[in-house]
Amino acid sequence: MSDLPPVRVRFAPSPTGRMHLGSARTALYCYLLARRTAGTFILRIEDTDRKRYVEGAEQELIDGLHWLGLNYDEGPDIGGPSGPYRQTERRAIYQKWADKLVEDGHAFHCFCTAERLEQVRQEQQKNKQNPRYDGTCRSIPLSEAKKRVAAGEKHVIRFKMPTEGETRAVDVMRGEITWQNKDLDDTVLLKSDGLPTYHLAAMTDDYEMRITHVIRGSEWLSTFPVHVNVIRALGWPEPTWMHLSVFLKPSGKGKMSKREAADAIKDGHSIFVMDLKDLGYTPEGVLNWIVLMGWGVAEDDVMTLDQMVERFSINNLNPSPAAINFTKLDHFNGTHIRLMSTEELAGRIKPFFERAGYSVDEGILLKLTPLIRERLVTLDDSIPFGGFFFQPTVSPAAADLIAKDLTPAQSAEVARRSLDILSKLPDLSHASAEPPMRQYVEESGLQPNQVFGILRVAVTGQKVSPPLFESMEIIGREKVLERVQNAIKLLESL
Repeated sequence: MSDLPPVRVRFAPSPTGRMHLGSARTALYCYLLARRTAGTFILRIEDTDRKRYVEGAEQELIDGLHWLGLNYDEGPDIGGPSGPYRQTERRAIYQKWADKLVEDGHAFHCFCTAERLEQVRQEQQKNKQNPRYDGTCRSIPLSEAKKRVAAGEKHVIRFKMPTEGETRAVDVMRGEITWQNKDLDDTVLLKSDGLPTYHLAAMTDDYEMRITHVIRGSEWLSTFPVHVNVIRALGWPEPTWMHLSVFLKPSGKGKMSKREAADAIKDGHSIFVMDLKDLGYTPEGVLNWIVLMGWGVAEDDVMTLDQMVERFSINNLNPSPAAINFTKLDHFNGTHIRLMSTEELAGRIKPFFERAGYSVDEGILLKLTPLIRERLVTLDDSIPFGGFFFQPTVSPAAADLIAKDLTPAQSAEVARRSLDILSKLPDLSHASAEPPMRQYVEESGLQPNQVFGILRVAVTGQKVSPPLFESMEIIGREKVLERVQNAIKLLESL
């Protein structure tokens, strides 16, 4: 399977918003590495930022993972040996390790008020200095600090960053990274409400859950030296680090903004996973698209999830920014649709017909699916291409029934002649209906697109449809003749 022993990886999102493509790709890479090595994939909810907490966000993350097929081995809804899997349920664990850091001289109690810190920040900016904590409480004796804590004085716990030398750490994708310690800040580890910041909680949980490989977004590179120093101060084994490439907007210039995300949805695209589901994208198409944004294999490789597992290697991950290209999403989605069996695709498009208000006949659905498969980019495309099969009647626009270079009266005559031919046939199977209609075209001197165009609009109600005679066979003789008669009446009224 892999040259790595079984890994333990975690996808650890914050429930502060909707599940987007960046989160989905992180989860996918974690899943692939776990399955490639016969390891363990854990879902952990990092919900300590209560100000930004969004109701329902955790469930959307869980639903998104399940829709994508990225099923985890341990998590808040299924449990596991390393729980709890929500950080707000692990307060005592963080307090224990924060206290140890303080006792060992690697952290300190800070009693500075928000007002004082803001004043310091403004002064530093005025002097063109990088805003950072000024060390006021760093040298308070521990005995004095403990008395102030016992007296109920409001405080946080800050990490005591080394002030001399360098911090070095290795990222699989970027190699060794070096920071000058004099430039690093005494970061808050435990907030005044007793909840940890990411810098303590994530490192603690990774240790407690025995995480071997940390795959996360590049936004954590700026605080990477804090995390490394916290781990080393506690004497914990260091995981293998990977900070993934950033996603850029389709132009390749800058990250996607809320405005651009809103524009994308107008064009039938989205950066949010559950939107893509509702728009008719398939999990296979979405996964194939995002797996290649940061993975150094051929960009046009069509892969199933199992094939991704077989091929995945962390050595192929690429730190270069990846532009979101919705055209490629459409390509992969359409390709995966065409790889599905008729039964599978019929089952996938059925909910979209039902959502559009159609009562779906299973027999008709199975017959129409092969006719529309090649035209589908999304599952939702099945509605304009196949909705007329489930309608008792159609209402074509009168103008669409008039063939190019023909008058309404001439078009009505074509429809009458077509009705006469079709009504004399024992059935309207493809084999029965097409030959006499083609013979009529030849004898009439008309163009095929004139005759068949009128018939198509009469029968389907639209100018674009699946193959005409195959469609007529599915609709059935009675309905086809009725629809052609209605089209004749409409043309005669013009």
